[in-house]
Amino acid sequence: MLRTNDAMECEFRERMREGNGTVTIKHLFKEAEINGKARLMAEITLPPGASIGFHQHDREEELFYFISGTGRLNEDGQWQEIQAGDASLTGGGHGHAIENTGNEPLVLLAVILLYD
Repeated sequence: MLRTNDAMECEFRERMREGNGTVTIKHLFKEAEINGKARLMAEITLPPGASIGFHQHDREEELFYFISGTGRLNEDGQWQEIQAGDASLTGGGHGHAIENTGNEPLVLLAVILLYD
């Protein structure tokens, strides 16, 4: 199935998970369209100063691949600088948060995979 860019649904979340600003979630495919064990496949954009608040992933894991921009990633209370080309994996009850600390949008691919 091909989905063109202009056919992808965008969702705008204010203060996502008690973070700052408005985050854009471009759903590449919706959960109901994916036959595998995934609940999210999206491009997420955080404008400068925006963040996604700390949250945990139980019985699932979330993969981030950072496409452009710079920021910080909090993994279980430990902040690390991130940039384009970096990737992270959080699951098994661990948690994370992310914030854009740069002057350009922070864009990432996010995939949430469910455990059996």
